[in-house]
Amino acid sequence: MREAGFSYPKLDEALSWEAQQICDSVRAWVKERFMPHATRCYMDGRFPMELVPEMAQMGFFGIKTSPEYKGAGLGNFEYGVICRELERGDSGLRSFVSVQNSLVMYPIERFGSERQKSFWLPSLASGQLLGAFGLTGPEGGSDPENMKTHAKKDGGDYIVNGSKQFITNGSVGYLIVVWAKLDGVVRGFLVEKGTPGFEACPMKDKLSLRASDTAELFFRDVRIPAENILPGTLEKDKAYLACLNEARYGIAWGAIGAASFCAETALEYASNRGMFGEKLSAKQLTQQKLVWMDEGIESAQRRVLDMARLKEVDRLLPRDISRGKMANVNMACDVARLARRMLGANGIMAEYHVMRHMCNLESVYTYEGTDDVHMLALGRAITGENAF
Repeated sequence: MREAGFSYPKLDEALSWEAQQICDSVRAWVKERFMPHATRCYMDGRFPMELVPEMAQMGFFGIKTSPEYKGAGLGNFEYGVICRELERGDSGLRSFVSVQNSLVMYPIERFGSERQKSFWLPSLASGQLLGAFGLTGPEGGSDPENMKTHAKKDGGDYIVNGSKQFITNGSVGYLIVVWAKLDGVVRGFLVEKGTPGFEACPMKDKLSLRASDTAELFFRDVRIPAENILPGTLEKDKAYLACLNEARYGIAWGAIGAASFCAETALEYASNRGMFGEKLSAKQLTQQKLVWMDEGIESAQRRVLDMARLKEVDRLLPRDISRGKMANVNMACDVARLARRMLGANGIMAEYHVMRHMCNLESVYTYEGTDDVHMLALGRAITGENAF
């Protein structure tokens, strides 16, 4: 009889030896170091900041950043598997790392001045400093062009007013990449914690992403020196979209991690004999659910492998990223719900972690562009018509 199990893990054979080694080491760290804290952090509504030094030692910050700025200089496959394995632990854990890499270090490296890159990136790569990405406003949501946060020139400085909402790492981040309209066009600014007029307030009573720092940011006549504007954002309209695409790419990988954890938990649970001596895995409807999980995760994994190949040669289009984020997160939501139901009453218990993933994925579905936004972006790419 052939060895039983899901088919999707075989796809990792397509990864390089280095990527497979990274995958194994991150998975082991998540299991041994993060998982013992996962339930308590989720219930207490806090991120395990005590693990940040270990995360820095593991190389979770500056994954793709150039070694010139103390980054690891790894590729898109390696970044993807790190996101996937971190989200096996918790979406908040992957979000923490994704923000530091894709939404703070990436815009500085791509759009920053040489002084900004050499000054900020080494400290961010080492974990000595943490950052946040202030784009989403309470007025615009998934439509950044409708944001009300604005900046105006004042002598040699800029004055920023407005607010941001649902900002990951907003309370713990020292350096905030803030997006504000300058003369009607969205530009990027670097705002340091402690700047007069800037305030970060933690958002409490969340029912999802509880093991993640989420904050509201307020800017009241915040004076920012001209040297703190990202100069590349003055030359490129909608530069923030490049940052979002980096983050969405990581989410497409990360969602597979949450889904695979839930699927494997469901398979293990169904394979154990119940109180009446029968295995749920021998039942037709259970096998049907497991096949759906395997098919969905395998398709999602093939999708991100193709995305990584295209990204390595700079041929990955925004529509590809939208499709990857939308399809893979939808798949993960479906798998988590199925797993929760397969575990019956135990599915709501924290010790199995499945309902935690299920709740977290509802936020992942929404952030970095809701499902509907990506659907409209894909519709526009197909028809050429803007239906937003």
